[in-house]
Amino acid sequence: MKINTLLSIFAPKDVKFFPMLEETAALLSQSSAYLQELFSCEDKAHREELCKLIKAEEVKGDKVTGNIIHELNNTFITPFDREDVHALADVMDDVLDVINRCAQKVQLYQPQRFPSHTVTLVEVIKKGSDELQSAVNELSNIKKTDLRLRAHCKEIKKLEEAADTVYEEAITYLFSQETNAVELIKLKEIIQELEKAVNKINSAAKVITSILVKYA
Repeated sequence: MKINTLLSIFAPKDVKFFPMLEETAALLSQSSAYLQELFSCEDKAHREELCKLIKAEEVKGDKVTGNIIHELNNTFITPFDREDVHALADVMDDVLDVINRCAQKVQLYQPQRFPSHTVTLVEVIKKGSDELQSAVNELSNIKKTDLRLRAHCKEIKKLEEAADTVYEEAITYLFSQETNAVELIKLKEIIQELEKAVNKINSAAKVITSILVKYA
């Protein structure tokens, strides 16, 4: 067992990391809500505003992640292995980055329509983000909330598996039904970003599962 793991078990915990992780998870939930609205919006001006809001959440996330890394470098005792704290913060920030990249592609490419598969993937992202936020909010009391934490992580895994099927169906649909090559390329790139977001959310759940193995 790593020395930091032993120390974090027996020494007083520095709890300042929990609010920052919770803030990042909240930003992710809000960003996914904006993304969901973006994919159901037909008004060009409102789409542009939603893209700006998503970008703002991503910028906030970068700042919080930077603060977490700074504190990790200046804190001796962390509530979990510092590698786990860093990994969780980093992968949640990655999700914010992917959501922002997806939104910017929507704004840049202006696709004529969104296949139903994209709407389904966005719904999965929102559900996964909410499950992840709930899980992160439980981390500060891990000894009492481990069962709920495991349930959240299992649900995220189920969502990721369902998204894999939807992604495959979406790509199959594009190449069999989309006759406009330019639109096909636009939609394929957007769908790939959505799939990446789902995978990153599942990666965050895996970090939490790793923490559970060590500390619950």
